[in-house]
Amino acid sequence: MKGFVSNYPALVVALLLCLLLAGHLEARGEQKEENEICFRWAFGAMVGQKGDRRLVAITRDTVLKTGDRLKLLLQLETKCFIYLFYRTAEDDIYLLFPKTLQQFEADYKAGKKYYIPEGTKWFELDEKVGLERFYLLASAKKLMNLETLYNKYHSVDSTNKQELAKKLIAEIHQTIKQHRKFTAAAERPIAIGGNIRGIVKDENAAFPDIDPIASEVYTSNFYSKTFTIEHK
Repeated sequence: MKGFVSNYPALVVALLLCLLLAGHLEARGEQKEENEICFRWAFGAMVGQKGDRRLVAITRDTVLKTGDRLKLLLQLETKCFIYLFYRTAEDDIYLLFPKTLQQFEADYKAGKKYYIPEGTKWFELDEKVGLERFYLLASAKKLMNLETLYNKYHSVDSTNKQELAKKLIAEIHQTIKQHRKFTAAAERPIAIGGNIRGIVKDENAAFPDIDPIASEVYTSNFYSKTFTIEHK
């Protein structure tokens, strides 16, 4: 009994340390879950001549021609904030996803497939050639500076848009640069029937579903990808 009493303070200290460590690990686990980013995405182009069109997965900078069609898919697997900006050859900026920033508070949930454009519609490259860019950014937290600048850009008339467009593009680049340390993203194509789908020719549909060419991204805090389309 004497030995137990003499060791009692040490046991109490050890127990407290265990409780503190458990609390710390639990907090770290919750923080990690909060900062987790996981989503599926696809960027497809229908290329080729009429009657011989094929679906190509766009995963890097590429060359496309007038008449080629584009479609994107986003599907959240964890709650994060995804922004998809489109920059024309004339440096006009469009937010393709979400449709409006207010969508984050409404129609925005994990598991739902968001096609851009919606339904069976596709973007078609027109006669205006040049470099066009798509900026995909995903963040565990809202990118408030970017949202504020976009709201300003979206609300002004055409005479003031050019200067704000430069600021918005600079903010996109700065946001990507600031988060370069988060480079450990795991990104993989999703196997369909044991095969990795890259180029798909669908005999049954003029414009097939792009879901089979989707990739999955898993990382923490931040993810970005920029696609430059050389439109000829």
